[in-house]
Parts: sequence; C-alpha cells; structure tokens
Amino acid sequence: MKKFAVVLAATALAALCVGLSSARAWAQDDDDEGPMSNMRFVVVRDASGKPVKNAAVVLHPVKKDGKQSMGGLELKTDEEGKTWIDGIPYGTLRVQVLVPGFQTFGEDYEIKKPETQIVVRLKRPTGQYSVYSGVQERDKEKNYGVQEKDKNTSTNKDSTSKDGTSKDKKTDPPAPVQPPPANPPDQKPQ
Repeated sequence: MKKFAVVLAATALAALCVGLSSARAWAQDDDDEGPMSNMRFVVVRDASGKPVKNAAVVLHPVKKDGKQSMGGLELKTDEEGKTWIDGIPYGTLRVQVLVPGFQTFGEDYEIKKPETQIVVRLKRPTGQYSVYSGVQERDKEKNYGVQEKDKNTSTNKDSTSKDGTSKDKKTDPPAPVQPPPANPPDQKPQ
C-alpha cells in the first residue's frame, strides 16, 4: 500500500512539473515574456451558487487577428469549484468550461491585471428549438417509427383462374408455435 502511495505522489509531482513547464512554454512568445497574470477560476451552479467540482476549465490563447492559437491548457476544479494557474501572459484568453449535465460555457477575456479572478455560473440545458414549424405535428400524423402492415401482402382475396384453382391467395404468416408449459396445471411434478 505504501508503494502505491509513493508511486501516486511521484506521478502527481511529475504531472505538476510538466504542467508548470508547459504553462511557461505556452506563455513565452519569441523570448518576450512580458507581463503575466495569476489566474483564479471559480465555477458554480447558476441556480444555487453551489460549487461545481471536477469541471474542465480549458484555456486557449487568442491571436491578435481573433483566431484561437494552437495548444492550450486544461485545469480541473476542486471540491470548492476552484482552480488556478500562474504565469498567463497578458492578452486575449478564451475560456471554456465543460461539465456533463450543464451547458458549455465559453467566453473571451482580456487579461491585463497581475491577478485575475473569473467566476463562471453554469446553467442546466434548456429545451431545444427548431426553425422548422409544424414538423412535430406532421411526424405525429405519419406515425414515424411505427411499422405499418404492408397492404399488398396481407390480403385474403381469393382470385381464381378459369379452371377454378386458386391463383393468388396471400395470407398473414402463421403465428409461431409456443412450446408446452413445463408443468401443465392439472399434473403434479414427478
């Protein structure tokens, strides 16, 4: 058990070091570091204000032309709905928050302070709307998803030929034969 705890701690430390080094590499733009911001995020439910744990907070730098840069970082919130990262360069930052059961949040922020806190209020999904009016009523009338019998194969019309023999008699297929019950009601098991 101790060996597992040591391996887990070493893995967590390595992930932290890789994350910090990638954040620094992401922050550097042609060896011109410039001013940096320490970012703090709080993710809560819109209806109740309760924190949302394990939310994915995805950060993407945005170029001056408004296009999203390649790469980015993903953070996870703790039990209090909080996460943070230090060393994000000033400029436009696209923030996305993804949590199953909630609407995806996305917004661009202009980062220009040494300390920046962003509070994200997540909403539950709402009903979907269609630009096609009358589609639901039409679908109800046509019984989409309900298989109807083919009128051509279930006829009982007897068309006879001149000699009186049956030429075309189509009927429904016979019902499948059911096996007899294991113990008929009037017999006792042996």
